[in-house]
Amino acid sequence: MSYFAAVFAQTPQGWVGAEAVLAEAEGVDDVADLMREAAVESYGDPVVLLIEQDDDWFAVLRLDGEDEPRAYVSTVREDGLGSLFNQLVGEVPDGDPAGDPALLEDLGLDAEQLSDLGERALPGDALLTVAERAGFGEEFDRLRD
Repeated sequence: MSYFAAVFAQTPQGWVGAEAVLAEAEGVDDVADLMREAAVESYGDPVVLLIEQDDDWFAVLRLDGEDEPRAYVSTVREDGLGSLFNQLVGEVPDGDPAGDPALLEDLGLDAEQLSDLGERALPGDALLTVAERAGFGEEFDRLRD
């Protein structure tokens, strides 16, 4: 199982990104802790985590301050990393999109656009579009190379 995950925090100087290691995450609390650490290290808020697994699906998570993270998953999976997000997106059949497609509207990506990316684009291409629209495309490219 190969995956790419990166966390981006918005700071007064712009967006700062870092690769995220999710191998030891056992649940959404572990993922939220990882995102909070990125926010503290960069003094950033909001924090966005982008994940792609095996060119099969992608997820976008957003954390604002001490709120619970919100998520959009292009294709729900019951195994591997996909199972980490079930708590956030609720009971949805395996293979369906789920979560909050409006979680990045204030960053330039409306719900319809995010849902459309989930249906029509390869996960890597979708995440690049998300990053570019949200304003951290260069950071995403830097980490992805």
